[in-house]
Amino acid sequence: MPHERKLRIKTLAMVFLLVLCANAGDLLLKHGMTQVGAVELSAAGLAHAFVQTVVNPTIWLAILFLSGFMFSYMTAVSWADYSYVMPAGAFGYAAFTFFAMIFLGERVSARRWAGVALICIGVLLVGQTKPRTTHAAGGALP
Repeated sequence: MPHERKLRIKTLAMVFLLVLCANAGDLLLKHGMTQVGAVELSAAGLAHAFVQTVVNPTIWLAILFLSGFMFSYMTAVSWADYSYVMPAGAFGYAAFTFFAMIFLGERVSARRWAGVALICIGVLLVGQTKPRTTHAAGGALP
């Protein structure tokens, strides 16, 4: 059982990192695209948006955080079942909602908060299960 507990702790730590990176990356991407402006769906409009995106430091910082999300996600699913990592990572939806309210000034209704609360309850339930129920590439459970 100590191995299973260690696996749960390190997997949840990696899930926390992926949620943190995803939230930071998405918020920065939204902020950067607000700086770029609405993208016009024409050849000239797409070319202009592309140039504005490439030279925007906020977009590059967002890409850095989203790369951190990708690497932490890849690490987490190498350790634990997909059916464990994805629901645990859904806690990010609660964080997204909170940060959108704080940093982007969005209004969040009681109905949305109720949905967020249900997601958090689901994350807590998933977090109490075994992170890995499948065999690793070597044939044994880690």
